[in-house]
Amino acid sequence: MNDAERRVWSRLPEGTRESLARLSASDLQTFLLSVARMRASRVRPPDLLRRWREDRFVRPAPSDPRTLAALEARMWRLLPADVAGVELSPVVPLGTCAAVTPQSQDRIVSTARAAEVVSDSTNALAVEAAHRRLSQPATGEVHLAAGHRMLRAQRFPDGMGSHFRLFALVSSARDTGSGATQARLLVRHLRYWHSVLPAEVAPRLLYTVFDSPVLRERIEDTVAPAVGVSEQPDRERGRGYYVEAAIRIAAGADEIGDGGFTTWTAQIMGDAKERCLVSCVSTERLAEALSAQTP
Repeated sequence: MNDAERRVWSRLPEGTRESLARLSASDLQTFLLSVARMRASRVRPPDLLRRWREDRFVRPAPSDPRTLAALEARMWRLLPADVAGVELSPVVPLGTCAAVTPQSQDRIVSTARAAEVVSDSTNALAVEAAHRRLSQPATGEVHLAAGHRMLRAQRFPDGMGSHFRLFALVSSARDTGSGATQARLLVRHLRYWHSVLPAEVAPRLLYTVFDSPVLRERIEDTVAPAVGVSEQPDRERGRGYYVEAAIRIAAGADEIGDGGFTTWTAQIMGDAKERCLVSCVSTERLAEALSAQTP
């Protein structure tokens, strides 16, 4: 336990923690909802304004929704016809992020109903992709897209909000050997981002290979000739989160998107041969990059 947890448990009667841990999932939910109801009953109208001003989770984003809507409309319009659009729920099952990634649940806004607020739409899309893949033959594949607002609990640097919009792609297909599946998915994602990013922001697509000589060969002989992409060989961020290779999407010198291969659908489906590529762009960062180019 961290210091805050120790402080809280020390103020409760001995045995409380063990008693709560022994509750069934439904009983624990009932308990948490009861606590939330009691706390909500104490809230008075003036308290709402104070929280509205002070709580980083509930403050509106500074971005202009008309600008974001226009950017996302372009992304939807240029999306290939075989990519299914998904309107995600605001919440996903508890553990959606922590179960398949090394991220801590502390960065997630958890609810009292065995759910968590979406913190990364690529995790949610991977669950949906696995669900759809399990109803397909092994040779099938799934390509999904979503525009969604994320909410994250960790502290961000000044100027960055706790919630932001991402436009995300997730593809899942079975490995056919020699890096061919990975190369095909990379070409698909990179071509899409190349087509939707406005030339005014000087878009750049970069890749980093993590310990996969076979995939490096496929990028050099298949991916690079098909779409303009440059290597970023010294990148270490994301190693362990992404496997085989990661991609970076930039507007000039500024990063506006990220992605890479993951094991998420393989873990969810229980099939080590499944390959999953995720990528996303922050529409708010893209809007900022476009604004900087406007006289």
